[in-house]
Amino acid sequence: MSPNVPLIEATGLSLHYAVGPRQVTVLREVDLRIEAGTRVAIAGPSGSGKTSLMLLLSGLERPAAGRICIDGVDLATLDNDGLADLRRERIGIVFQSFHLLPSLSALDNAALPLRMAGASGARDAAADMLRRVGLGDRLHHRPSQLSGGEQQRVAIARALVHRPRLLLADEPTGNLDDHTAGAVRELLFGLNRELGTTLVLVTHDMDFAARCDRVLRLHEGQLRETAPESAHALPA
Repeated sequence: MSPNVPLIEATGLSLHYAVGPRQVTVLREVDLRIEAGTRVAIAGPSGSGKTSLMLLLSGLERPAAGRICIDGVDLATLDNDGLADLRRERIGIVFQSFHLLPSLSALDNAALPLRMAGASGARDAAADMLRRVGLGDRLHHRPSQLSGGEQQRVAIARALVHRPRLLLADEPTGNLDDHTAGAVRELLFGLNRELGTTLVLVTHDMDFAARCDRVLRLHEGQLRETAPESAHALPA
């Protein structure tokens, strides 16, 4: 991709939901441009549309209006199979709930994206990524045998095993205690530096947001940029 082309470029994004007889506007003509390799936090009150914005950027939801390009690809030109291929090849997603398959080991959970893509060496690549996130001695443990922080590390390894250009993380520390949350923050930032992956995260953790390159606050359907050093002054 040309260095002049942003990794994410969204223009005029709008999204509405029907709530009974009413139509609720979640996003209102949002514009967003994110350069490759940067770390961007999206903050805002509960119900402001942060997760909806992440779903749009991942292609898991379609906007009512507007255009989204990821790595130079216009999402509107892709059908559901094309969007799945884009996610499998270029996007990693980390959810607040870990979404691990309980019957599979950490190794097999982390290998899933590569195995679904038919890639060779999936287990070796997954084992390497699990070691990178500090779980080299937990490869064969199932989720029920892991702590919450360890499960989140498996989810992060799964999201990064295919070396995506973009990592979308929705409240990745939301279910963790302070100590574990701090370790996950360091892990995500370290992998961002090591792999050059663009990191876009939704968070109520203002310590997390303050360490990003950019902080965007979503309020009443609109994005407003604030300086990272001012993030602590924002309401969570």
